[in-house]
Amino acid sequence: MTGAMAQTKLNIVLCGFMGCGKSTVGKKLSQMTQMEFVDMDGYIEKRAGMKIPDIFEKHGEGFFRDLEHEAAVELSQRGGYVVATGGGALTFQRNVDAFKEGGVIVLLDTPLRVLQLRLKNDRNRPLLQRPDRFRFIRELHQKRMPLYRRAADVVIPTKGSPNAVCRQVLQALEEKNLTNS
Repeated sequence: MTGAMAQTKLNIVLCGFMGCGKSTVGKKLSQMTQMEFVDMDGYIEKRAGMKIPDIFEKHGEGFFRDLEHEAAVELSQRGGYVVATGGGALTFQRNVDAFKEGGVIVLLDTPLRVLQLRLKNDRNRPLLQRPDRFRFIRELHQKRMPLYRRAADVVIPTKGSPNAVCRQVLQALEEKNLTNS
């Protein structure tokens, strides 16, 4: 971290595969740190005035990814947020670069079998609305995990309760001297 960055209020940016617990852990981490929680997909929906599935349907994935990048830049220019990114956000280097400008990226690493169970009945994620859901999740997981690992400053296995995961995140950030204090 540069001296200037160490003096500013960093964001804690949570990444990981859909269903890994970014929103759940993010909300609890927000309470523990007294930082504001931002769900990136919710932030995009509010700015666009429509839900993510509607953005995909009406404008396509490319348009959504541009909105996602704008959100990454905006959030990283501010400080003091716990940000739960969308599952695909940090598979794009431009978003990784934006978030690293103003924060630390934490990967919530959840086993594939756990993700498949959590996502088996999901009706909200556009990418999962397909008959070959489990195969698609496996293939997408294999493709995305190396990108998440490359982006992450810290990797936290999501074993235990959300509170336990939050404590692990805070301990890891402190050990790596990546805290806001």
